[in-house]
Amino acid sequence: MVISHQAKILNDLIKNANQGVYDLLSVKGKGIYFPSGGILAQAGEAKEKNINATIGQAIDDDGSPMRVKAIDKNIMLPPEDAFFYTSSFGKPELRRKWKELILKKNPSLSSKISIPVATNALTHALSIAGYMFVDPKDRIILADKFWGNYKLIFTNGFSGILDTFNTFKDNGFDTEAFSEVLLSGPGKKIVLLNFPNNPSGYTPTEKEAQKIIDILKNAADNGEKIVVLLDDAYFGLVYEEGIYTESLFSKIADLHKNILAVKIDGPTKEDYVWGFRIGFITFGIKKGNNELYSALENKTAGAIRGNISNACHLSQSLLLEAYNNPKYDRQKKQNYVVLKSRYEKVKEVLKNQKYTEYFRSLPYNSGYFMCVKINENIDAEKLRRVLLEKYSTGIIVMGNIARIAYSAVSKEKIQDLFSNLFKACKEVMEG
Repeated sequence: MVISHQAKILNDLIKNANQGVYDLLSVKGKGIYFPSGGILAQAGEAKEKNINATIGQAIDDDGSPMRVKAIDKNIMLPPEDAFFYTSSFGKPELRRKWKELILKKNPSLSSKISIPVATNALTHALSIAGYMFVDPKDRIILADKFWGNYKLIFTNGFSGILDTFNTFKDNGFDTEAFSEVLLSGPGKKIVLLNFPNNPSGYTPTEKEAQKIIDILKNAADNGEKIVVLLDDAYFGLVYEEGIYTESLFSKIADLHKNILAVKIDGPTKEDYVWGFRIGFITFGIKKGNNELYSALENKTAGAIRGNISNACHLSQSLLLEAYNNPKYDRQKKQNYVVLKSRYEKVKEVLKNQKYTEYFRSLPYNSGYFMCVKINENIDAEKLRRVLLEKYSTGIIVMGNIARIAYSAVSKEKIQDLFSNLFKACKEVMEG
């Protein structure tokens, strides 16, 4: 790949700040840049002029966005906050607000971090991270209980290799398996951690979280260069005492000069806006400075510019309005209480030992989901079909693991959900 002059400027800034971060970039990551000239720059220079014929937007005679009344009548925001393009970096006010929220939700985070860059939700943010850091045949180290879309994103999208480790041991997170895989093989290390985990609904305990941090630091002390992608899609939904309630980004962002932390998060699940499709990428590294973070932000925005141009302006404006609303925290807490009550109902129902004849729960304590391991003598796909056709009940099966999204089931139906699963298991087992 021929490196352009603009990409070289960003690369030099990154190298001067931290050579290790530059080494972690993929070939595409080293080559990408946000254009400082061309259409965007020229349009920016003409923004306040009396006659501006630069940008590809239609403007009414009064200077407002040209729009269709059938659409406009359903939008209460000012037209300029909905219809115009916004920056490939994201709406500036929302970026600042999301950083403020990260610091509020993670009070132990004291290190300097970047300003979040807005993406088209977390799937897109993960894909952009792949663009920035994953070359063909690079290993992505992750737990063997993982979201299936990672295959499409990293394997199909960037020809990376998913290198899994055992998720659970002794009813908790298998830190030994994580350490073993992390320390195996040469080259840069790409780690993907997802807590609360999809599909299992597990978040490490405070002790396990510290162990993960110690493992990463020891590897970095031994010269390993590591980029840690933190998929925080279900952040904040922790239901038990003793579970680590902050993002691991809090600990990793200032852990070591050889470890770049990449926080991938957004309001999708945190704020119950699945269809808004807004996410964020935020960087943190020990002794990270403005020049380093600005260069990474520019590369990220360049990748977004060349992919989707920019994330939805209307969604970003709606979110900013909500975050500035004094009722926001209380209203969000109400939803958390509902989800926690469903989680507690699942725990209550599964205290009945009769269910262990056919299935046992994997560790869970947070998020939207929990998983059960189906008796190996039961055909899980046949079980799923029986549940659908005879018991009007839907679950997800992956081998002999069933993922149950209690987030989508009213508390009153959770008993029936597991009763139906038990009866269907019995039916398939017996014949």
